[in-house]
Amino acid sequence: MFHQLEALPESQHTQLKHLRAKIKDLKAVCVAYSGGVDSSLVAAIAKEQLGQHAIAITGVSPALATHLKQEARAQAQWLGIRHQECITHELNDPAYSKNPINRCFACKKELYQHLSAITQSANGYKVINGINKDDLKDHRPGMQAAKDAGVLSPLAELNICKIDVRQISRSLGFPWWNKPAQPCLASRFPYGEQINEDLLKQVNKAENWLRENGFEELRVRSRGLEAKIEVPDNQIEKLILDVGRQKIVDYFLRIGFTSVSIDLEGLISGKLNRKQNFSETSEYE
Repeated sequence: MFHQLEALPESQHTQLKHLRAKIKDLKAVCVAYSGGVDSSLVAAIAKEQLGQHAIAITGVSPALATHLKQEARAQAQWLGIRHQECITHELNDPAYSKNPINRCFACKKELYQHLSAITQSANGYKVINGINKDDLKDHRPGMQAAKDAGVLSPLAELNICKIDVRQISRSLGFPWWNKPAQPCLASRFPYGEQINEDLLKQVNKAENWLRENGFEELRVRSRGLEAKIEVPDNQIEKLILDVGRQKIVDYFLRIGFTSVSIDLEGLISGKLNRKQNFSETSEYE
């Protein structure tokens, strides 16, 4: 049992109680586990309530940043939950690699097919994920893939929002409770621009380099071979002065970009979703 280290408001205390009960009632679960704060909370409660009848599985592909794979492993070990990785092949699907606006549907469809195969070999296991109530209001085509595959979303079902997830995680002593949202590397490319393994690895390398230079929250947006760096607006000056303009340019050119710039607006999650008409029907829907 994970003990509360900090008191929770009554509403969140009740949410945690219901989350424990809901997951316990499932008897055996396979958690679609990315290592993000949401799926980590679900994995933690699954381990707490179901012990060896809970397993966390992380889909691994070139779109998963190296540091996120390492963090997922470390957090699963910290929680004590059984953890497996499965190789996914969404890049082989044009519905993903052509990067339509519902790209995430193809990604999650691929992941849930793998998870369903795993659970079928372990009789009685239910697949659950970390979708929370706030996600229901966002453009998330992957949720339809979850629905189609019969995947359960206990956080959303209990009206647990992101802020609830963070506060519950903090109260239970999870060191990553305030971990920033970090979408997959495919989100760095404008919709309609082809994605391939080499481009994903290039962005991964650029972001890893910036992390090594002291920046935790960042994006390297890629359009063709042009890179644009996003860091929080209060760190733009630090990026230029501490790392150095020429050092940044030299490194990005060395790894294959033809130009690099810094977004003066700063880091804004989902920036590439601006001006998109998500009511449009894609050929892959």
